[in-house]
Amino acid sequence: MSTEQELPTYLEQNLFYRGRKFNFDVNKLRLPNGVEGNWECIRHPGGALAVPITKEGQLVLVKQYRFAVEKRILEFPAGTLEVDEDASVTIEREIQEETGYEANKWDYLGKFPLAPGYSDEYIYAFLAQELEKLEKPPEQDEDEDIEVVLMSFEEFEQAILSGEIIDGKTIASFFMAKLFLEKN
Repeated sequence: MSTEQELPTYLEQNLFYRGRKFNFDVNKLRLPNGVEGNWECIRHPGGALAVPITKEGQLVLVKQYRFAVEKRILEFPAGTLEVDEDASVTIEREIQEETGYEANKWDYLGKFPLAPGYSDEYIYAFLAQELEKLEKPPEQDEDEDIEVVLMSFEEFEQAILSGEIIDGKTIASFFMAKLFLEKN
């Protein structure tokens, strides 16, 4: 199976929306198989996510309100990459802001597209270990209303099966971290 990039031919480009976190465009393309048509795409700078594990082996999650699904969901701390910012810098900032912890050991787990059917966003996943609680955590972003939740690996897996954890990037990153930890 080939994983090399196959670029379409852009026949016409149209930006429909420029937003704070992403742009939305509709482009007339010729796909590698020769088919032509209009395709919509959310253009996103990408995000960084941490799977934080305390010294006691607990996973650190955040429960926060997500307006798109109209409820609070459990997820790992994550954030949008700033312009020209390395994902490792983004996630070090985000874990401190969102959880009040800092990690002394980082491992890069890999990257994956979040919704490749309509977005070019990639998530850069990291394992954050040897956590220390910050004496004075940084201020959260204005729109963040976050509760920190600790779970064991078993509780986390049960929360996936029960439908309590529904965030795709959180579930994917958990299994990446679990495989990484089993091999190391």
